[in-house]
Amino acid sequence: MKKTFVLSHPKIKYARLIDAAKSDAKKYVKRERNKHLPKGSDFWDFDCKFGHTESEAKEIHLSDISKCIDEVEQLELTSFYLEILVKPATRVFVPRDEDEDDEF
Repeated sequence: MKKTFVLSHPKIKYARLIDAAKSDAKKYVKRERNKHLPKGSDFWDFDCKFGHTESEAKEIHLSDISKCIDEVEQLELTSFYLEILVKPATRVFVPRDEDEDDEF
């Protein structure tokens, strides 16, 4: 999903447009996570970018999308850009040292 959200509408209030943008992002992530995984993959990974414009977009973590949209609301911007790209991924397990178990 690559989308510029416009936060101005003659009949819809600003707060509802913010809620709609958050909802669109959550729906997209949920829809993509429910798709069938290709063989050899453990989970769906998401590459996200967020910015006031498409050219200013910077990489963010999936869990930071809501925080960034809240920041847009505080700044009262009229639009923002959100990009969420999905890709299959495999978990990498890192072996632990035996010394780490003794600490707990």
